[in-house]
Amino acid sequence: MPADEEREHMPGASTPSSYSSTNPTKAGDAVLVLGVADGKVRGLDSAKAATTALNDAAKAIEFTGKAGATVRIPSPKGVAAGSVLLVGLGSFDPAKSDDDTADRETLRRAAGSALRALSGASSIALALPVASAEDVEAVTVGAGLGAYRFLTYRTGDDDTVPGPVTVLGPKGKAFSRAHAAGVVIAEATNRARDLVNTPPLDLYPESFAQTVKDQAKSRKVKVSVLGEKELAAGGYGGLIGVGQGSTRGPRLVKVEYSPKGARRHLSFVGKGITFDSGGLSLKPAASMEDMKSDMAGAAAVVEAVFAIADLGLPVKATAWLPLAENMPGSSAQRPSDVLTMRSGKTVEVTNTDAEGRLVLADALTDADAENPDLLIDVATLTGAQIVALGNRTSGVMGDEAVREKVSEQAKIAGEDIWPMPIPEEMLAGFDSTAADLKNSGPRPGGMLAAAAFLREFVGDDTAWAHIDIAGPSFNTGSAFGYTPVAATGAAVRTLVQLARSAD
Repeated sequence: MPADEEREHMPGASTPSSYSSTNPTKAGDAVLVLGVADGKVRGLDSAKAATTALNDAAKAIEFTGKAGATVRIPSPKGVAAGSVLLVGLGSFDPAKSDDDTADRETLRRAAGSALRALSGASSIALALPVASAEDVEAVTVGAGLGAYRFLTYRTGDDDTVPGPVTVLGPKGKAFSRAHAAGVVIAEATNRARDLVNTPPLDLYPESFAQTVKDQAKSRKVKVSVLGEKELAAGGYGGLIGVGQGSTRGPRLVKVEYSPKGARRHLSFVGKGITFDSGGLSLKPAASMEDMKSDMAGAAAVVEAVFAIADLGLPVKATAWLPLAENMPGSSAQRPSDVLTMRSGKTVEVTNTDAEGRLVLADALTDADAENPDLLIDVATLTGAQIVALGNRTSGVMGDEAVREKVSEQAKIAGEDIWPMPIPEEMLAGFDSTAADLKNSGPRPGGMLAAAAFLREFVGDDTAWAHIDIAGPSFNTGSAFGYTPVAATGAAVRTLVQLARSAD
């Protein structure tokens, strides 16, 4: 292995989190975080004088509590913390709201905004208005995601990780358990972010597979990896075809969590293109800049399964990671090549930049053969997803009941995934004169067309859905709420929530 491929891969920085029922006024941390809703400070109900002082201070600086806004001020008399960070909750008022999921997303985003604003703070106490165990989990997740920093390749100290966080809330085991679950979910999402943020120099099919094996060592999961020889012998034409243009060959990774007594089996397939040049159908240079993120689906599904294992959920969960680097080497597949897929179907390659569906098709075939109760694939599959739904909303297509369930559970988890159709006429766009299908379909409705292609590799009776996370997986704009610039960890929380609702 070349020396430049031996660099140690360190995880992104994270912040320890604990739970306490300590009165917020007595929390002796460097910073106490309080929410402001409709211009009024929330969270110090038993300390009227301190609340009045904070309200007066907020009014004096015209801080109204706009959602996500933050301001740090000195602590008033009666508050032990060194300073107070006020974070806007907008018009948040659970007592008048009938939408718990929206209220919890408000809490997640507020906690995330607070932690993003507190780089370098030595210790933080979060005293946002929580009334239920679900609220505590939401705050914990938001804080964990907002505290994330990817500093592996940074040599300066201009951005530092916030110190330990204590989430404050009611006393009771249900609340401490909710906090513990929130920590697991945030850590899984942040591990997915780490993978996506890692440069393709260091993250390629073989090293990705090794990272998965390393992370699996402390968990009750089984990992198996197929290399190039096994893939060729097994007839994985999609994976071999996409990966043959790179000197770093493809892999198929399978991760299984199978607890005793599990009555349901969830199977997740994630697109794992560790770098996408477009192959011989070369992308424009500007379109390659963020293509290290083309394996975000694989990162999401494996870290979701690790989270499911860490939570000890009573469901069987399997992650399939078809990993390849799509490069224009001298041995790369060519437009007009015909591939024989794992399923036995043949596909004419008309565009080597429509590669994700090829590796997914092979993995879907294997996943479907196990007859799971639910089969979900996650992929940064089409630019058409961004055109249709923007950068923050994923699309889900597939069986109507499954896509509706995915959308509903995503809302509970705090992710925006919109149900979309697969019009029957879309499949005709993949007609080929040389093979059963071609890999590139019509441009209009391209997100829907790609789903129609994938459906050809799933059984008619399989409960299946496809989630396209092309835009939401990688934030090229400004940070917001608990979402940083670059990798977001999209879909991890939704997959975990699906497992929680499966039993």
